[in-house]
Amino acid sequence: MIVLDDLDKKALDLFRGFVVKKDLVGIIKGGANVPAFVLEFLLANTTSTEDEQKLQEGMENVKTILRNHYVNPEESSLIQSKLREKGRYKIIDKISVELDPQRDRYWANISNSNIKKANISDDLVTAHEKLLLGGIWAIIEMEYDPMITIGATVFPFVVKDIKPIQLSNFDNTRVIEKRAEFTKDEWKTLLLRSAGYEPSSEGFNDRILDLLLCRLIPLVEANFNMVELGPRSSGKSYIYKEITPYAILISGGQGTVAQLFVNNTTGRVGAVGLWDAICFDESTDKLFKDRDAIPLMKDYMESGSFSRAKGGEITGSASVILNGNINQPVETVLQTSHLFSPLSDEVNSDTAFLDRINLYLPGWEISKFSPQNFTKHFGFSTDFFSEILKSQRKTTYYEAIDKYFTLGSHLKQRDSKSVRKIVSGMIKLLHPDGNYTKEDVREYLVLAMEMRRRVKEQLKRIGGMEFWDTNFSYIDKETQEEIFVGLPEEKGSALIEANPLSPGVCYSATSDGSNNTLIKIEVVVLKGNGKISVTGTNSQEIKEDIKNTYNYLRANEKSILHEKHSLSNFDLNVQISNLMGTTSGGGIGSAVFVAILSAIYKKNLKGGLAILGNISIGGAVERALYFADKISLLSENGAKIILAPMDNLMEISTLPPAILGKTDVPFYANSQMLLQKSVFGE
Repeated sequence: MIVLDDLDKKALDLFRGFVVKKDLVGIIKGGANVPAFVLEFLLANTTSTEDEQKLQEGMENVKTILRNHYVNPEESSLIQSKLREKGRYKIIDKISVELDPQRDRYWANISNSNIKKANISDDLVTAHEKLLLGGIWAIIEMEYDPMITIGATVFPFVVKDIKPIQLSNFDNTRVIEKRAEFTKDEWKTLLLRSAGYEPSSEGFNDRILDLLLCRLIPLVEANFNMVELGPRSSGKSYIYKEITPYAILISGGQGTVAQLFVNNTTGRVGAVGLWDAICFDESTDKLFKDRDAIPLMKDYMESGSFSRAKGGEITGSASVILNGNINQPVETVLQTSHLFSPLSDEVNSDTAFLDRINLYLPGWEISKFSPQNFTKHFGFSTDFFSEILKSQRKTTYYEAIDKYFTLGSHLKQRDSKSVRKIVSGMIKLLHPDGNYTKEDVREYLVLAMEMRRRVKEQLKRIGGMEFWDTNFSYIDKETQEEIFVGLPEEKGSALIEANPLSPGVCYSATSDGSNNTLIKIEVVVLKGNGKISVTGTNSQEIKEDIKNTYNYLRANEKSILHEKHSLSNFDLNVQISNLMGTTSGGGIGSAVFVAILSAIYKKNLKGGLAILGNISIGGAVERALYFADKISLLSENGAKIILAPMDNLMEISTLPPAILGKTDVPFYANSQMLLQKSVFGE
């Protein structure tokens, strides 16, 4: 019994013949490994009805077509036998083509039919270039001719014709005209149902529905780059695998230069020129098979073009999606690293690559799907739906925000470009007729700023000062009010304690100009005979800092320590912890100095304290290298006071006002000033 809601009835009334009841796909599909868009292509004309009898008849018709022509892999021998007996036979299967340069010809491979090296004409390959890039699902007319031989080998299978499983023509006028018949919420629900989701099901809310909608932006925006990391079974790759014939899913580590960009032998343009979206699945393991694909991908993600020596500049419009699993709670990742760290080692610290990401979708907010999350209502058939999405790539709403809002000063060119593309994508999805309001734009602008700011915040964690400007805001032109947009996961992620630090605990940072590391120093003092041990680090520079600091203290203990606190009466254990980043460089001697004295005298240090610089064996305070990078790292992770050598005073002007607004940076000239400014209550 069909149970329809008002939206089902409206969709049937306005788009009859182009909508299907989405749960029919699962009923018919059974164990067959056939994409949803193949089934819905067959279902759309026969089951776009509320009449129970006609719907059942339509389903039986589709089942008959599948039974007679769709090839399950275990039936491959039977299909080959039927083809031999009948001489000509139509099948529904996935077909791909490869070039045989030794014989200067193409061979077709029919996936489920297990037919290798089928004859295919150059004209068919030229007409359907995607055959060379992973293949397409199609209704394939096959022939069997045992007289075709090469040498002593018979190649009897022949591909005579191909009908790709997608609409032969499409006119977006109907969608534009009928959009006005739906409210914004109704249209949003229809879109999500068309993608297979049920917006009203338990576990979904407005926030999650917006995130699910974001997965469609690469299909309506050309040259759009997106990352989504989240748990398994949350549908990250489903959109690009099942609901559109215009996207290709590439398994981790399989992307080659020839497949993605251009084949230097043939000059044939690769996937970026032939698909609307390229989704790298399992991108936490590996992305590319060829190492030289990375610089080409950087160029392409930046400008939609790339250069090869033989072919000059080549352009493409494919969007790039990187999907992968994140196996730890996001809070844990933020405590120890950054949100790009789960990605493949090829790119997870390459700031030039990562800065080209327009949108970072927080997939960890989308839980694993349950059966109830998949709709049983009507939605656009996937072939019609994919054409709606594709048709929107020809338009743009890049300037839509300018009528109502101004972007804040912290957004750089790439930030602005990303935000505008996201807003444009949301308008295309929800307002294909171009009718939207100021509040619609505001809603999409806030979402867009969050999605791009997530990229920038992680770049700041990796790359320091270059990416410091993350206080994204927009200004309402009517009221001149400036509104700042934050990130949900950044709240409470400070690594440096705000309360007074326990005796022996202090924070510092190291840097070599490229890698920045947040360091926690913990000193434990025990009665002993003057031994010192260092644990937690293999860095010779840090060990040298600790050794020099300790030797300075021993040489000057009469003026620094009370007589009963002689270092010869204690054993010191200095533990170094890398809270973020990989140890590189030194410059923590002053922090060690204060940590040792606070441990000996059992004095708390000021809350949120961090210290930069070294004290030489002779007592001279040494300037901190990479001052701005270290200050930004410490401030971003909770430091409220950062003591710095007086020799760095002139560099205070290099710090953004946002840092100085939340972190105090006093300077010290000698060890006595250092102690006075460090101890809690002093």
